[in-house]
Amino acid sequence: MGNTKAVHLVLLCLSSFVAVLVIMPSIPKPNSIQAPSVAIAPLEAIEPNVGPQPAPLYVPVYLSRQKKIESMPLEQYVRGVLAAEMPIEFELEALKAQAMAARTYIIRKEVEQDFSNVPVSGAWVTDTIAHQAYTSEADLKARWGERYASNSDKLNQAIAQTEGVILTYEQKPIQANFFSTSNGFTENSEDYWSAYIPYLRSVPSPWDIQLSPRYKDTVTFSTADLQSKLGISKAVPASGRGSLLQVVERSQGHRIKQIRIEGKLYSGREIREKLGLNSSQFQWSWKGDRLEVTTFGYGHGVGMSQWGAQGMALEGYKADQIVQYFYTGIELSEASSLVKGNNL
Repeated sequence: MGNTKAVHLVLLCLSSFVAVLVIMPSIPKPNSIQAPSVAIAPLEAIEPNVGPQPAPLYVPVYLSRQKKIESMPLEQYVRGVLAAEMPIEFELEALKAQAMAARTYIIRKEVEQDFSNVPVSGAWVTDTIAHQAYTSEADLKARWGERYASNSDKLNQAIAQTEGVILTYEQKPIQANFFSTSNGFTENSEDYWSAYIPYLRSVPSPWDIQLSPRYKDTVTFSTADLQSKLGISKAVPASGRGSLLQVVERSQGHRIKQIRIEGKLYSGREIREKLGLNSSQFQWSWKGDRLEVTTFGYGHGVGMSQWGAQGMALEGYKADQIVQYFYTGIELSEASSLVKGNNL
């Protein structure tokens, strides 16, 4: 009987130790992650259209500040999205990768006739992050000032060198999700959203850890904050704080997939959204009666990491290699093969 008690005690200690290990996430070090080599046909290998050229495609955009619809040529729209969504200081190849993702986004909208979340009829998208952020030429001139000419030239290169190119999977435009900064890995689509998407697979992205100023962030919450945002007990005794939050499952992308709080299960995405966290990869500790939460990465983590794209470009990867690394198994295609001009 004495030996049985001793065994039970050892098992209890081991289970407690394992629980601590599960709660504290392991953040991969850049040098421990090796991105697989990428060997892909260059953009120049895409066959250009010959013969009569199709009529240009115009994109009707709802401008939220002006509260009006403006129709503009496809490439003008992509140029404005690129300027709004990625820092102009990024390498040209990273900008080109972002341009292809942005162009794919709007072509997919047209192909699927999905013009949801637009406050007025007649527009395909807004100029906000509800769809893709878009910046007008006038706003760029005001923002860049004396740097406008050089920055504008760089934008023009990114657009011209990818003109008409979109990302496809099984001859259809992909769901070209992108985000700012990974935690060292991107996320499988089904681990953040509910749907399995074959080209949105988790891949290492070690560049973000070294490059992105948004890689790590710490915020604190009072007990009142937690009560309001999560609905936990107002009075959290010191003895119970260590077990208040318990990680149940992690994703392949090393983010929190499921977490238990006061006996209730939440997804990592739910906690991220309820607490307004930068990422669903986080760890925490109590500082007195305040919960200190440290996040790793910035954004949902699905698709192309922008800082990962920048890191790849700095290492000499080309835009086509970048997009085909972050979007598994895709192809580069001509938008004109899927849509017809509308001459709005």
